[in-house]
Amino acid sequence: MKKIFLLLSILLFCTNVYADKMTKNGFLSNNVSYSKNQNVSNPENKILLIYNHGQSSHDGPSSDCVWKGGMKNMASLVGQKVDDKEILVYIFCTGKLKGDDYKKLWNKKKFKPPYKGKPKLEKRLDANLKLIDNFVSQGFKKNQIFITGRSCGGWMTMMLLARHQNIVAGGISFVPECYGRLTKNYNVKKNGVEEALKKFKKKDGPGPADMRQMQIDQIIKSKNLPVLVFTHPKDPFGGLLSDWVEEASGVQRIVVSEDNKVKGKSCKVWGKSIKDFHDIDRADCFEYYNSTILNFISSKIN
Repeated sequence: MKKIFLLLSILLFCTNVYADKMTKNGFLSNNVSYSKNQNVSNPENKILLIYNHGQSSHDGPSSDCVWKGGMKNMASLVGQKVDDKEILVYIFCTGKLKGDDYKKLWNKKKFKPPYKGKPKLEKRLDANLKLIDNFVSQGFKKNQIFITGRSCGGWMTMMLLARHQNIVAGGISFVPECYGRLTKNYNVKKNGVEEALKKFKKKDGPGPADMRQMQIDQIIKSKNLPVLVFTHPKDPFGGLLSDWVEEASGVQRIVVSEDNKVKGKSCKVWGKSIKDFHDIDRADCFEYYNSTILNFISSKIN
């Protein structure tokens, strides 16, 4: 009887989880589903946020996209107006892309630099460039398009804006990091940034570590990076390793609290108190920053 109950519980959980998953490209509605009408009228009067998800596979293919439970804050921006222009959010699913050398990159015994071909992040970046061109051809204005994303999607957002100045109005990056749980796994709080990164390079090999630093160097060299970045010191991925973003000219960085509260409100995600601060942008308390986001958008479209 216990086995039957356990099986039914697992089946119910999996059914609810997969019902919550959003796996296709499309415009988001303000009730956290796909907009019934995917055809946009008067695109020249719209502000478009292209949302890029994180990724569970470092460089390989996956089924990653977004979950309804994690899109509530983005959905709350849909329909908001900035300077009489309505905000639209477009979910862009690129998880199935894979790096050309993905089977070797995270295996230090097999990986021998240089990386052969393009990594997944570069392919996701290219896909965004094509999508931007597609939207512009439909009548959207470049100076009213923003690239946004969380985790790897947020990291890629900064890469794109650093390389392609003025291609869009700006970017919004949530908890950017794409090379594993670096802050937690290498105990940055105890070991310090430099020692933690040495341990990362030793454990996973020079491939990922050197690629990460190369991308950071390119971002920092950007003359004026119009990106709003949200970080949290207890994020197990970026966390205490996120200070480098302030070296990039033009970046506006917001450190989201020091704990699990924002302006006195406890943060919950998926109805439970937040434990993994890499999810801070998905927590209910994060909606407090909507005004910051709207002000940032307004400053870039004028």
